[in-house]
Amino acid sequence: MKKVSIIIPFYNCEYIDAAIESALAQTYKNVEVIVINDGSTLYTEKIKPYYGRIRYIEQGNKGTAGALNMGIANATGEYFTWLSADDLYQPNKVEKQVTALEQSNHVIGYSSYVLINEFGTVTSGSVGVAFPNRLSFLKHLRQGCAINGCTVMVKLEVLRALGGFDETLRFTHDYDLWARIAKDHAFSYIDECLVQYRVHSEMGTQRHSEAIRTELRHVKKKVRMLLQEAYRKERMQL
Repeated sequence: MKKVSIIIPFYNCEYIDAAIESALAQTYKNVEVIVINDGSTLYTEKIKPYYGRIRYIEQGNKGTAGALNMGIANATGEYFTWLSADDLYQPNKVEKQVTALEQSNHVIGYSSYVLINEFGTVTSGSVGVAFPNRLSFLKHLRQGCAINGCTVMVKLEVLRALGGFDETLRFTHDYDLWARIAKDHAFSYIDECLVQYRVHSEMGTQRHSEAIRTELRHVKKKVRMLLQEAYRKERMQL
């Protein structure tokens, strides 16, 4: 049974204990849960009850990409998954994805998800986006990113070969990395809601919306150039 490393970046998030609980409650038992405290000054006491069941690392504030890269550097699993401190995994998330990747021989995959509010109440139906083929996937990725980062599972060797997340990107580091992987690898998809994505007033996407839009314009240009050749080859094959 291959080991899966669940990385939880943590920065002043009141929901951290619920996230840890959902990671530890996985039906797939060969997991390590690594919590990266990225310079937090609040809610650290919520982590203490789990010290014996998780790996806990503290660092100065580097942002989400820096925290994820610290997790990648310390992970000992074959597969990487990322769980935001305010989100939740369904109990079978890891088990479903390991099975899917092993059966498909893909190195990366993602799933659908649902939205929840600050109380944990589900507020949406499935938010996942499926694509009929790789060409459609690449076409969409050149224009934007419908992949929720916490639904992704990927082989750690792939992340390390690419140098991990770009720490100069505060908000779109996931989009950038998925595009770099998509250049050479197909993504598998599970049309099942394996993650609960929490929408609340303190989330970064609401507090930094203008900065995100500015950064996104830059990354979109980079992604279009990066995927140009892969898109052309896929069009020729079809």
